[in-house]
Amino acid sequence: MNIDMNVCNGCNACVVACHAENNVPVVGKAEVLRYHDMHWLRIDRYFISDEKNPDDVKGVVFMPMMCQHCDNAPCENVCPVAATTHSEEGINQMAYNRCIGTRYCANNCPYKVRRFNWADYTGADTFPNNQNQTVVGKLDPVVFQMNDPVSRMVLNPDVTVRSRGVMEKCSFCIQRTQHAKLQAKKENRVLHDGEAKTACQQACPTNAIMFGNVHDKESQINKVRFDNPQRLFYSLEQLHVLPNVSYLAKIRNTEGVPGGTGHSEHGG
Repeated sequence: MNIDMNVCNGCNACVVACHAENNVPVVGKAEVLRYHDMHWLRIDRYFISDEKNPDDVKGVVFMPMMCQHCDNAPCENVCPVAATTHSEEGINQMAYNRCIGTRYCANNCPYKVRRFNWADYTGADTFPNNQNQTVVGKLDPVVFQMNDPVSRMVLNPDVTVRSRGVMEKCSFCIQRTQHAKLQAKKENRVLHDGEAKTACQQACPTNAIMFGNVHDKESQINKVRFDNPQRLFYSLEQLHVLPNVSYLAKIRNTEGVPGGTGHSEHGG
């Protein structure tokens, strides 16, 4: 996956699409305040200002952050039951029914993108007779909307609904990749570049997100990486976890702008 920070405007459409596609529970404000947020994808904001006057914000950079699917993933080594493993396609995947909820993987993840189900947000904890019980603090009223049969119809049948005590994270929408591969197999052909799209990629209005096969030299994502070597970087690459999500740095050329000193003095 590659993300172009030059065109990302922080609209959060990718975050909403990820929630809808992957049955990520909406836990409400009360749970978020307890750091029990569940979103797989977040938008980090970095404000540009002078060190001597930090309140004078001159710009902002948006950086979508999800599981980086590292080739040398630190989360895989610490799981005592091998609930998180590496697939032959290079995707860091979860076996939900194997997870025992130690949360070692979340503690060892430098990107802080793993989420723990503190409650059964789409199951038993949303039943009416449980609304007055304390699970891990009192749940936000918005959680109990999932007890409505009509509300439960929004759940994607292609994605497992996780239960309490299970860790979850971005899966690169593996169900979409599998569907595209199966369709190609039925038609007795290879999977073409761009056939498998993640939900965040499909929802992005500026096409900032690109997903593809990095082993295919003719793929669009490889061409983008090859054509932009000076802008290309990986988050926290100094940790040598070998992430599979690359970023294209935002270009900030302030020449001619009052008070501007040019992009070279702003770090790119």
